[in-house]
Amino acid sequence: MNAIFEATIQVLLNDGLLRLSTTRVAHRAGVSVGTLYQYFPNKQALLFATLERHIAMLADAVEKACDENRRAPLETIAAAVVRAYLQAKMTQAQVSPALHRIALELNARELIELAAGRSERAIEATLSTASDGSFSNARVIALTISTALYGMVPPFCERIMRPADSREAEKQLTIMVRSYLVAALSTYEFPG
Repeated sequence: MNAIFEATIQVLLNDGLLRLSTTRVAHRAGVSVGTLYQYFPNKQALLFATLERHIAMLADAVEKACDENRRAPLETIAAAVVRAYLQAKMTQAQVSPALHRIALELNARELIELAAGRSERAIEATLSTASDGSFSNARVIALTISTALYGMVPPFCERIMRPADSREAEKQLTIMVRSYLVAALSTYEFPG
């Protein structure tokens, strides 16, 4: 199955979305078209599964970063979440624009919302353990961050796909998330 997913990515990179076919993917994966159809009944199903795998990888990365940064300062949490998401996104930087188009064409909103929800819950749980502050409504804060990551960052990444720019992009997005956390902390938490 991994060979089929990898072949799908390779065909997307080499031939583009319009020329991608189940026959090309099967040939690249070294399997028969019949074998491919055992797993994916058509091109749409194959593309949806490829996209699902990519989006799940993003949520996995955020969850792992959150788990590893429990009880950390807010600045560290912000940096870890941004870095994890961007690194996962940039591992498939070349094919990311095609995956974004697939998401639009296949109306994968529900799929993206599920991954964003996973990330939101992980971020909320981590924020609730922050060593230097607490939020009265960590769920809304986490929802805001997750929505920014899954809504704003994909088109942003498409514009800065050069690896040389990814470090600066990470820096800028970290500043944005960290600043938001500091502002939200002072907005929602009143002394006394």
